[in-house]
Amino acid sequence: MPGQLNGETGHEAPSHHIEVVQDESRSERGDGEPSPGLRDSKGWDGKLRIDRNASIQNPEALSDPEYSDEENVLPGQEISADEDLLDDEDPESDDISLIHSRISSIPALRLERFKKVVRLCLRQNLVQHIEGLSSLAPTLEELDLYDNLISHIRGLDDLTKLTTLDLSFNKIKHIKHIDHLTELTDLFFVSNKITSIDGLSTLTKLRQLELGSNRIREIKNLDSLKNLEELWLAKNKITELGGLAGLPKLRLLSIQSNRIKDLSPLREAPQLEELYISHNALESLDGLDGNPNLTIIDISNNMIKSLEGLTHTKNIEEVWASYNQLSDFQDIERALADKEGLTTVYFEGNPVQLRQPALYRNKVKLALPHVQQIDATYVKPV
Repeated sequence: MPGQLNGETGHEAPSHHIEVVQDESRSERGDGEPSPGLRDSKGWDGKLRIDRNASIQNPEALSDPEYSDEENVLPGQEISADEDLLDDEDPESDDISLIHSRISSIPALRLERFKKVVRLCLRQNLVQHIEGLSSLAPTLEELDLYDNLISHIRGLDDLTKLTTLDLSFNKIKHIKHIDHLTELTDLFFVSNKITSIDGLSTLTKLRQLELGSNRIREIKNLDSLKNLEELWLAKNKITELGGLAGLPKLRLLSIQSNRIKDLSPLREAPQLEELYISHNALESLDGLDGNPNLTIIDISNNMIKSLEGLTHTKNIEEVWASYNQLSDFQDIERALADKEGLTTVYFEGNPVQLRQPALYRNKVKLALPHVQQIDATYVKPV
């Protein structure tokens, strides 16, 4: 094996082919036949042997299985207890961040020492219970508990000044006990175990809601969120685009990796500017005629055969349509050639690219003279 020492020669063992040979000096198997031994091409069996003439500082280590050289043991890394982690922190600090510090107890941090904390970040720790934060209530605006072990939302009763709350990558099943946090503008529940959108009706100042990577099947109970601008629902189990009519300021919808087949419900959100709907079950773009304000659309990894639905999107700037069934350059030209603001298109993985890969980019340039980027390649506009 490379890097091991041959005890008989004192040299590094060669990394040659190891072959099985019969060694009659080895113990016999139960059937009376000698056991096969592993040896390399020079006969070395991989065992470390000590040269009888070698000088060893602690020869007792060879014969005593419990030998320990305590005098020469190097000190290991000492991990501070939770209560010591903030001993060097300025008591006037407004931003406390303890990431990946193996914290399991928030009360042990003795946060009452700090009177001006606006932002508290305890990402990637071992916190199971939200507690010990009441002393920060007069000033705390941002609480980040991303990637912990939290199962239930409790302990936030006094934190009424919170504007940002991140509970992503935990074990939360239900959205509860946050209806009093009426100052929230940004709320993150990425990668939990949430099955239903509930408990948000009083959070009328919300601008951004992140519910990606959960178990949600239906878009509902959002009508009161009149100020919501961004809704992130990727990687759920949603089959229909309903529940958007009551969101007059919604400009971004991310609903990738779901089970959407029909875009027509998007007519309820005519103000939509960015739509991310890759990895669904779309076969056409029918229904987008009611979304003239779109500037960015990602429809990659669907089964779309035509871009006809983009005809009315006069402000479109980026079209991401890789890995669909687009086979006609004339269809692409009809849908997009008049879009003077169009700068970026992605068509790789479609028949238009796969059939003639050498000519593909030139044909796209001729069809869309304003484009500056085709897939990952920057091009000079015609």
